[in-house]
Amino acid sequence: MIKNGHHVTEDQSEEAGCRKPGASTCSPEKRKRVVRLWCDGCYDMVHYGHSNQLRQAKSMGDYLIAGVHTDEEISKHKGPPVFTQEERYKMVRAIKWVDEIVEGAPYVTTLETLDKYNCDFCVHGDDITLTVDGKDTYAEVKRAGRYRECKRTQGVSTTDLVGRMLLMTKAHHSNMDNTNYQQHTDNFGKGATVHSPWTGVSQFLQTSQKIIQFASGKEPQPGDTIIYVAGAFDLFHIGHVDFLEMVYKQAEKPYVIVGLHFDQEVNRYKRKNYPIMNIHERTLSVLACRYVSEVVIGAPYAVGKDLLDHFKVDLVCHGKTEVFPDKDGADPYAEPRRRGIFRTIDSGNNLTTDDIVQRIIENRLQFEARNQKKEAKEMAVIEAMKRRAHQQQEVLQDEATAH
Repeated sequence: MIKNGHHVTEDQSEEAGCRKPGASTCSPEKRKRVVRLWCDGCYDMVHYGHSNQLRQAKSMGDYLIAGVHTDEEISKHKGPPVFTQEERYKMVRAIKWVDEIVEGAPYVTTLETLDKYNCDFCVHGDDITLTVDGKDTYAEVKRAGRYRECKRTQGVSTTDLVGRMLLMTKAHHSNMDNTNYQQHTDNFGKGATVHSPWTGVSQFLQTSQKIIQFASGKEPQPGDTIIYVAGAFDLFHIGHVDFLEMVYKQAEKPYVIVGLHFDQEVNRYKRKNYPIMNIHERTLSVLACRYVSEVVIGAPYAVGKDLLDHFKVDLVCHGKTEVFPDKDGADPYAEPRRRGIFRTIDSGNNLTTDDIVQRIIENRLQFEARNQKKEAKEMAVIEAMKRRAHQQQEVLQDEATAH
């Protein structure tokens, strides 16, 4: 059970109070100083790695602006995106650490862009982003000292997720009952020829600290309407966001609890090679959504009396997607239906995880080429960095010998 959500914490209230004219909680100088941050990217197939970058960036200041590139810019520099720019804009807006987004942000981050949006500095992960001709997209802001770095999230990348779907293997479910099951998170999109530390993905290891960082820990407040939804929420995408936003609008003061099913349960009713992301990855993805208040990890498939009473659930929602029966063939929503608190939500978006996989499969050659192109550019940079380091070492040795 993980608490999350929209409710403003006491610390956030105090910080907001600091910035209000006439507030007495801090000095006038402190009230005037709001640190504005800039993050930009493709944000294609938004995952917990993107969310974690934005979370880390927000912790460095007060107001976070996320610039999102157009489809045209991404195709030019990297290859075709999986999601359209409109889908990507909406996904980034739904991340709870983002205060504002800029649509159609330039691929190369310049001082002009930072100044245009009154940003003190930009934040990026400790990997490297290259233009079509292999240049560092952050070179200018780095030279000006207006660049900050955060840690890249281990265990995931868009390249990796595309690779998982391209492989379409069922192997990561064959050892679900084995103690080594967690190993399936390691290197799904990583072939034998991958060497780049940025494209290559190391194993994702969930920790309680990581969950705490993503969760807000707020309890329901008096007058809140407690709404429960359940599902796999695999490859957390725009269809999920539209659904959760619509669920959130069902009450004036919503407290949305998301029940996430264990991997074995998801594989039982979804079959094929699902889920593509494991329970730990799906937990962080859902926690990053601004419409979610709390997550139940490994929720029971049947929404029964115990769960409804324990969380004091006022409303249970499900989308217009198929409701799969429980192991015994029973309706998992029988109890909320009996209580008259079940509601079917039409989000107006019928996109499913299956649809995303189909996008990848239909454009398999393009995405494989994109991954290889990205890897080649990164390896060229690594080799150049090695040569530069070697040359610097030789200069130092020559100087030492001369003395």
